[in-house]
Amino acid sequence: MNYGKYIFPQIMDFITKYEFDKCVSKYNGNKKVRRLSCRDQFLAMMFGQLGNLKSLSGITICLNAHQKQLFHLGFRTKKITLSTLTRANENRDWRIYRDFANLLIDRARKLYINDSNFKIDLDGTPYALDSTVIEMCLSLFPWANFEKGHSAIKIHTQLDLRGNIPSFFLITEAKTHDVNFLDILKFEAGAYYIMDRGYYDFERLYQIHEQKAFFIIRAKKSISATRLYSGKTDKPSGIRCDQIIRLNHFYSKKYYPEKLRRIKYYDNETGKRYVYLTNNFDLDAVIIADLYKHRWQIELFFKWIKQHLHINTFWGTSRNAVKTQICIAISTFLIVAIMKKEMNINRNLYEILQILSVSLFEKTSVNTLLSEFDLQTSEDQAQKRLFSLNF
Repeated sequence: MNYGKYIFPQIMDFITKYEFDKCVSKYNGNKKVRRLSCRDQFLAMMFGQLGNLKSLSGITICLNAHQKQLFHLGFRTKKITLSTLTRANENRDWRIYRDFANLLIDRARKLYINDSNFKIDLDGTPYALDSTVIEMCLSLFPWANFEKGHSAIKIHTQLDLRGNIPSFFLITEAKTHDVNFLDILKFEAGAYYIMDRGYYDFERLYQIHEQKAFFIIRAKKSISATRLYSGKTDKPSGIRCDQIIRLNHFYSKKYYPEKLRRIKYYDNETGKRYVYLTNNFDLDAVIIADLYKHRWQIELFFKWIKQHLHINTFWGTSRNAVKTQICIAISTFLIVAIMKKEMNINRNLYEILQILSVSLFEKTSVNTLLSEFDLQTSEDQAQKRLFSLNF
């Protein structure tokens, strides 16, 4: 039924108009708007992401070169001007697109649940927490001053390891410490939160414990604790010790008055030693170590979005424009991921994005296009590992 319809509007069919309009209405996004609605703004920015375009100027030139087809592409405006699109990104509340991205997250997580290489049987949901820094030019982004001569922003992410889909994200200036992300999260009872030492704060860890959730975190070398008793170890599996401890330091003990479990693990593959702290006393120590290994998936996710979405080069200089672009980039990733799953497309997201980037103005079924397109790739081994994450 999609023959004669451009590829781009077929992709947009995966956007629920009611949900998008609800986000726009919440922040009065279309108030006093005459020419470029929030939906048209979103479509233009997503067109830039999918078309692999480098600037707002490139987006407007490309779309206006097909001005007669704008209506058939899903736009309601007759022409898109650079100044209008720039003002929209600068002034329209970026939270419209953040909220819409969160709705897409909920939808994608349901589709990708238990659809990754995560094979550990758990009662609760495993989450990996981490952040990535995107560097910017200080002269263009003085509001994001990070270090002397540098500007940067930070994307904090909570990744659902059962499907490698982000379940929550937060955009802040790079100066914001990772541990502050824990103040924003709502912890699920029974869930597992896997973190590196950037989230090492006993007061906040105790809040996770009080919410009846579990945490697994790398311990610092400076930890002072008393061993209460030790469990059995399995040295062939890498477990060097499995202890129940209490903290000794006055403030550490004040902020976390309960017992903790300390596990020392030796990775036979890398030759590295790790020490983990957790409030879970039931799981086998080897499973705790395996859970922390899966935290690497969030590093691969950050690498993927930096390589294949336009978030390293920004199309505006204000806070609002930068956050708008990041939210729409994440939405683009999620919409394509949803399309892949709902249409049962047997390609990874890298291949899908490459095909779509040169096919947005074709008139054919998107399923046919993605199924029959013969794509030759020359990815290195690291990329192959990255793209095997059911993306």
